[in-house]
Amino acid sequence: MPITPFHFGPGAALQAIAPRHVSFLAFCAANVLIDVESLYNLVHRRHPVHAFFHTYVGATLVALAIVAAFWLLRRAGVKRLLPALTLRQVAIGAALGAWSHVLLDSVMHADIQPLQPLSAANGLLRIVPLSVLHWGCLACGVVAIAIAGIRYLLKKPGSAKP
Repeated sequence: MPITPFHFGPGAALQAIAPRHVSFLAFCAANVLIDVESLYNLVHRRHPVHAFFHTYVGATLVALAIVAAFWLLRRAGVKRLLPALTLRQVAIGAALGAWSHVLLDSVMHADIQPLQPLSAANGLLRIVPLSVLHWGCLACGVVAIAIAGIRYLLKKPGSAKP
């Protein structure tokens, strides 16, 4: 299924661990943009389904496009539509989102050649069972929700601070 929410679990965990450094919005945007290519290929019955943007070169271009779009929107004065993010947070979030997408999908999909144009090999295919991959992504999301909940409770007025 294109645009799988499983990819968002690790991104949420990264953002929860380093909220001042990682943009979850950029992380998610990179994941969705990469899978737009897969959706297009599925709809048009093109193979491989996971093509150029599922390579590290293609994913890097997606991350750069997200950073450029963010920068252009900020320059155009569209600040009220965007959360208070820095260019650095967006760059880190987009890069981690794009590269983790390729990494996770390399484990799962046989048609990915993540190292193109240097190599057609995919040494990560089925390195762990798919159930482990899915449960790992889900666990990351649960940990992120727990961290966010704890932070929320600690910020509430009248709550005891350690």
